[in-house]
Amino acid sequence: MELPDFMSYSDKFSNGDFLNKVQRIAKRAGSKLVYGSLLLYYTVQSDKVSSKDKAIIIGALGYLISPLDLVPDAIPIAGLADDMTVLVYVLKKVWSLVTDEARDKAKAKMSLWFDEDEIQDADNIIDDKEQYTEG
Repeated sequence: MELPDFMSYSDKFSNGDFLNKVQRIAKRAGSKLVYGSLLLYYTVQSDKVSSKDKAIIIGALGYLISPLDLVPDAIPIAGLADDMTVLVYVLKKVWSLVTDEARDKAKAKMSLWFDEDEIQDADNIIDDKEQYTEG
């Protein structure tokens, strides 16, 4: 699968829109997609992240909340697979920048929408990231 130009989605990203969209789709999207998006969301807020990496992250988060996807979100399962692919691809690129603080904030936010088992399962996004980006 060819990934889209992330920067074409950067104008779709805003803090409020992002958190509203994630809250709306949390259960349908699943804990891994939500955790990955929150990791990126909290990582982009760090001053230690370069402008280039921030642009990539914001583009990916914009893609997540944009109604214009390669595969529309309304299509069950497949509709969120492209979002997950983009998030994992960008997470791999910036993984060294994801701090323990970002992980803690992401898990705290997730506790509003998911039970403990789902939150623990989301930790596997890093172990499972290869399955989304290979092929």
